[in-house]
Amino acid sequence: MKKKTVIIISAAIFVTMALLAGTGAYIFFAPNTDCTQHTLIIPKNANFQQVIDSLKKNNIIKNHNSFKLAARIMKYEKQVKCGKYHLNEGENNHKIIRRLRRGQHTPVKFTFNNIRTKEQLAEKTDGIFFFESSDFYKLLNDSVFLSKYGFNSENCLTGFIPNTYEIFYDITAEEFFEKMMNLYDGFWQGSRSQEAEKIGLTKIEVSILASIVEEENHRNAEKAIIAGLYMNRLHKGMNLCADPTVKYAVGDFTLKRILNSHLEIDSPYNTYKYAGLPPGPIRIPEISTIDSVLHYSHHNYLYMCAKEDFSGYHNFAASASQHAANAAKYHKALNRLQRSKK
Repeated sequence: MKKKTVIIISAAIFVTMALLAGTGAYIFFAPNTDCTQHTLIIPKNANFQQVIDSLKKNNIIKNHNSFKLAARIMKYEKQVKCGKYHLNEGENNHKIIRRLRRGQHTPVKFTFNNIRTKEQLAEKTDGIFFFESSDFYKLLNDSVFLSKYGFNSENCLTGFIPNTYEIFYDITAEEFFEKMMNLYDGFWQGSRSQEAEKIGLTKIEVSILASIVEEENHRNAEKAIIAGLYMNRLHKGMNLCADPTVKYAVGDFTLKRILNSHLEIDSPYNTYKYAGLPPGPIRIPEISTIDSVLHYSHHNYLYMCAKEDFSGYHNFAASASQHAANAAKYHKALNRLQRSKK
């Protein structure tokens, strides 16, 4: 009789252990995502319940009870880390919780180009990172903060080099700026800094001039020629008389003709009125444009005018008389085109 009792008890223990093992395997290793792929965003200072609420709201997890139990066993409740996480189809609780607990979030690909203003740059970050775009915009106007990096609110956009970068979601606005500055320093290390010294410009001045060149013509074929023209003007002490800077001062880049009234605007960006480079860039120039300034073409051109074929290219001239002739051809073609549209 005793022998029978021992066998029964042993069998019961075995079955119980088997059931527990099966339950444990289910809790941890059964597929539990209810999506092909989903992005889970956990804000800074979020708690465990907020994570659960987000999983429910976005229908990411099939069995919330098993997830909560697994999370408690794995002590995730007290280890919630903000970030942007990608969860894939068929993933189990064990794999998901390990990723969330370790903070193994996916970096965000951040691309920016064709930026003219601080507002536009700040808008590019909106909804991509943890920080608010308004927080970043404030930094771009904080003279004390910017001075630590050698910039001010007028020229700070020269510290941003257009490209595609991988940056983690949970970065702060200050950390994002610091990241951009590190990339900026890396960009200028070595030969570029040496080339800037050779042509007698600071890194900031190179970017400011590059911004004007790029607004004149984004085509690589003319960039170095235009850069050389403006360098010639700077060397001779002439005003740059760059139409794009007037458009920037007016606040309208769609202007087709610069009128005398535009030239009278009192702004340090009006290079018809004020000598030298403006105090800041009129856009964030591309890398190719910065390099075209560093390696500008050496020639005797001082003037440029849009070609009369409306190709987007320019006629260049070394004398005012030749420039006047080029301008006359362009205006004649422009008037003819306008008449044909009537």
